[in-house]
Amino acid sequence: MRHKQKEWALDGTARGSIETIDVDRSDHGYREWLKDAVRKVQADAQRSADTHLLSFPLPERWGIDLYLKDESTHPTGSLKHRLARSLFLYGLCNGWIRPGKPVIEASSGSTAVSEAYFAKLIGVPFIAVMPRTTSREKCRLIEFHGGQCHFVDDPRTMYEESAALAAESGGHYMDQFTYAERATDWRGNNNIAESIYQQLRLERYPEPAWVVATAGTGGTSATIARYVHYMQYDTRVCVADPENSCFFDGWVHHDAHASSDHGSRIEGIGRPRMEPSFVPGAIDRMMKVPDAASVAAVRALERAIGRKAGGSTGTGLWSALRIVAEMVAAGRTGSVVTLLCDPGERYLDKYYSDAWLEEQGLDIELYVKTLDIFLTTGNWTD
Repeated sequence: MRHKQKEWALDGTARGSIETIDVDRSDHGYREWLKDAVRKVQADAQRSADTHLLSFPLPERWGIDLYLKDESTHPTGSLKHRLARSLFLYGLCNGWIRPGKPVIEASSGSTAVSEAYFAKLIGVPFIAVMPRTTSREKCRLIEFHGGQCHFVDDPRTMYEESAALAAESGGHYMDQFTYAERATDWRGNNNIAESIYQQLRLERYPEPAWVVATAGTGGTSATIARYVHYMQYDTRVCVADPENSCFFDGWVHHDAHASSDHGSRIEGIGRPRMEPSFVPGAIDRMMKVPDAASVAAVRALERAIGRKAGGSTGTGLWSALRIVAEMVAAGRTGSVVTLLCDPGERYLDKYYSDAWLEEQGLDIELYVKTLDIFLTTGNWTD
């Protein structure tokens, strides 16, 4: 609509007229769909109880408590359920996700499983762009939730392939690697950090000495570290990085352009480039963990608490146990928290398969021995 409007000179006299240009894109149907979609995603959070904080058994004489935040109990079975919910709300409220148009994501699997769930919840198509090596069980779960799997041979091409599919289809490329750290409210709102501290409130060491996270997008470590700083806690944050990931090298050398030529064998974590959602300045420490050590750690976890977990849990647990060993050696008491990211049943053909280990050239025996000696004697020998 165009409106005639007089233009006034400085002395108050009229000197002609100009038009006000008014473009109204209000769409009642879309806004009703958007309100319903946001309601459905928020309702999912209301239906979900908080995840458990499990205790890893350590000798009482050490005076140290080790916990695993069990994110596998989310409806889609992983830490990524929180992220997917936040990304969908972010995309919806920004007007990026539209009815009938597909959501596309670059993922190594778990985020795609969770995003497929939320896409089905609000009734939009979903396409996961993933490495061809992604576990069969993750692919099955994506398809179970109504998603499609689009495979690439080189994990480094996932970004471009996802953007191209979005452009061709008129859909939205979710881009978790860019938006993970900004989609989550790190100040509170029952994020993972706030949940950990609330659950530790009645423990003997309610403020952990260390929280150990692993990095895929970097969003979880950013959320935890920012919350720690915001709440003025003394907790330190360590990020454990697997082989074939550039995060450790980029952090150590302050190199925002660090890269890796190979994809990570530990699904869900480790990246070939420094992702925008990884916030190096927020964290205190990093460890580069051999893949064989990650596998040894998840198998030790099953022996200790009877639970199978994915490889990323092993990467974090190995680092957390190293920190516990430092505390034991120094005679310090306190608590350490790490994450149980997703269930090991998704990886029976990988981290729990001796044939896969042999195929990958991974020998875990040295790391199994290190853990056995440490948990028995308190002595850590690399």
